[in-house]
Parts: sequence; structure tokens; C-alpha cells
Amino acid sequence: MNSPRSGWLLGALRANFLTGLVVLVPVGLTAYIFWTAIGIIDSWVLPWIPERYNPSAYIGADVHGIGSVIFLVFCVVVGYFAKGLIGRWILRWGELIVGRMPLVRSVYQALKQIAETVFQQGETTFDRACLIEYPRKGLWAMAFYSTTTKGEILEKTPDVGKMISVFLPTTPNPTSGFLLFVPESDVIFLDMSVEDAAKLVISAGLVYPVPKSNVPALQGGNEDR
Repeated sequence: MNSPRSGWLLGALRANFLTGLVVLVPVGLTAYIFWTAIGIIDSWVLPWIPERYNPSAYIGADVHGIGSVIFLVFCVVVGYFAKGLIGRWILRWGELIVGRMPLVRSVYQALKQIAETVFQQGETTFDRACLIEYPRKGLWAMAFYSTTTKGEILEKTPDVGKMISVFLPTTPNPTSGFLLFVPESDVIFLDMSVEDAAKLVISAGLVYPVPKSNVPALQGGNEDR
């Protein structure tokens, strides 16, 4: 029969083990993903580098990440020239040629749209989290404010009044979801940051942000795991 002390010890070991997993799993997976991504970039870039210009030939060993550094420098150089007059002319000329290739044109335009959405700097991003009643009245869903609805959509709904565009993410993958046009009066804006709202969506409601005013009172608690 187990003694109370041995039961307490097993419980403490289990709690420490789970805490260690919570700390190590995100760190380990993040390091693994970046390490693997760097290796993939190296495998793509290094075969194009002539042997006499390959830094590994001078170092005497393959250095993980050399190809990624070369790729980074190459992107910076291409971006610099693409902003110039000659670069823009070459880019338009190349897109004109691609635009005449039926299958290639569709693939290129789709990839270009995705790249511009993900990497374009200076564009407006989600800056507020909100609640909307979805999929029916009485049920509330987390969403992200996008923009004020404009153009034809607003013109075709004159009786609705002011509307806003919101992105309704899915759980646990917030990169997919639905674009909804909602009357502004039906939206409840939240004080939590977009990052905290994304954590709430990804964790399926398991990780709640702690209000700053309550932080001292929650020391030792598990409200924000």
C-alpha cells in the first residue's frame, strides 16, 4: 500500500515532468523546424555555387546555414535592383511573357498573390480581435477585424448600415477561415491583443490571456498556462 508521502512524490514528479514537456516541446520543435528549413535551403542553394566560390571549400567542412546566408544576400540584391527603373522594366517584361503561357500564367499569378500577401511590407494587418455571433444568434466566435467594408458590397447592402470585414479563423489552424461582412453594431471589440486572441484560437480555448490588472492576484495560478 502506497504511503501518502510516496503518493505526493509521484504527483510532484508527474507535475514536474509535464511542466518540462510544456517548456521543452515548443523550444525543441521550433529549433527542429528552423534547422530543417535551413538545411533545405542549403540543399537548394549550394549546388549552384561553383566549387571555388563555395565557402565550405576554404573552411574545410560543410557549415550548416551557409546556403541560407547566401540566399538571404541574393534576395536583398534582387530586391534592391527590382525597385529600380531597370529592374521594374525587366520584371514587367518577364510577367508579360509569362502572361502569354496559359498554364504557367495561372500558377505564377496564384503564387505571386500568396507571396505578396505573406511577405509584403507596410500592408495593413489584423490589429484588433472581436466577437461576432456565429454560426447563429447566441453563439459567439472569435474573429479579427480586417477593414471597413467598401465598394460594391457596401453599395449592394444600403439598408444594413455601416459594415466591417472580419476574418473568422478555424481551430486549431488560424490560417484558414472565412471572410465575413458584419454590421458594426453586431461586433464586440476586445481589449486583448491579436497575439493573445490567436493563442486562444490555436489552443481551442485552453490558453486564456491574463488581464494586466489581474497579474499580481494570479501569481501561482494556472489561468495562463
